[in-house]
Amino acid sequence: MKVSELARQAGVTAETVRHYTREGLLRPERNPDNGYQLFDDADLRRLRFIQRARTLGFGVAEIREILEQSDHGDSPCPLVRDLLARRLPEIRHRIRELEALAERMEEALAAWEHLPDGIPDGHSLCRLIESFPEPLEPTNRKAAPKETSS
Repeated sequence: MKVSELARQAGVTAETVRHYTREGLLRPERNPDNGYQLFDDADLRRLRFIQRARTLGFGVAEIREILEQSDHGDSPCPLVRDLLARRLPEIRHRIRELEALAERMEEALAAWEHLPDGIPDGHSLCRLIESFPEPLEPTNRKAAPKETSS
């Protein structure tokens, strides 16, 4: 089957199929007569696997590693468990950061509800943002490198 047929059967765009092919996740045969990429049912199963892995948060590089292990006859299951076990705490941390951001946004909207709009005057760019208190502890900022004397 051609790119468009594989895409239709998998419920993705042809560009998605081309992307995964460029990334090496799909390896179609070439039609010797016209050079078209030809995919088979194994490619469709592989593409559906890639889609499932993406819904679990795996990136292209991780999926490539999983597929390579499987292609070599090794079980990728331990790798999959390890990757998710490492990723989950990071995701939970990001969720906490996003929840904190949503709270700051809600606070800002409530505080700005009755403030008049301001015009930049050379001292102020946007009074709304400038009126919002700075956080006590910087979030998502790395501390500036300390200068050392030689």
